[in-house]
Amino acid sequence: TQVRERIEDIFLGMGYQIAEGPELEDDWHNFEALNMPADHPARDMQDTFYLAEPLMPASYDPPTRGLAPRGPQPLTLLRTHTSAMQIRYMEQHDPPVRLVAIGPVYRRDNLDLTHTPMFHQCEGLVVGKGITLAHLKGTLLAMAEALFGAGTAVRFRPSFFPYTEPSAEVDVA
Repeated sequence: TQVRERIEDIFLGMGYQIAEGPELEDDWHNFEALNMPADHPARDMQDTFYLAEPLMPASYDPPTRGLAPRGPQPLTLLRTHTSAMQIRYMEQHDPPVRLVAIGPVYRRDNLDLTHTPMFHQCEGLVVGKGITLAHLKGTLLAMAEALFGAGTAVRFRPSFFPYTEPSAEVDVA
């Protein structure tokens, strides 16, 4: 809780909004609106915690700005990432957008030294004219220095993630 509050304070100080959203999520916000195909491994029963019965009625119609949800009825699941909060925010707000979404997420991982079925994720979203990868790098450097102290070593290296382009990983030492 202390780390989450500290991260929220850092991003609020940089002019970001804090996005909040439900831990019980529907398939549209968790997968469809993010263009995750039906055959994506994250949608498998062995990877995602689905509820036996949907919590939303079959007539549920999310505000999707003209994009119709696919499928006859939204499935209910424990959210697998905080990206669903970004979708919910963008449904209600026009760009420019500057937000961070922080919260618990759930995956069907076996508990070991590097995996747990529930962990916390922090992700950001900036949408606006003239935004570049340099803005991301500067924001992450500022966040690391605010969280860990001035002079914190940060390495920003290219990586591959199938739903972000370009993609990078950040190491902090």
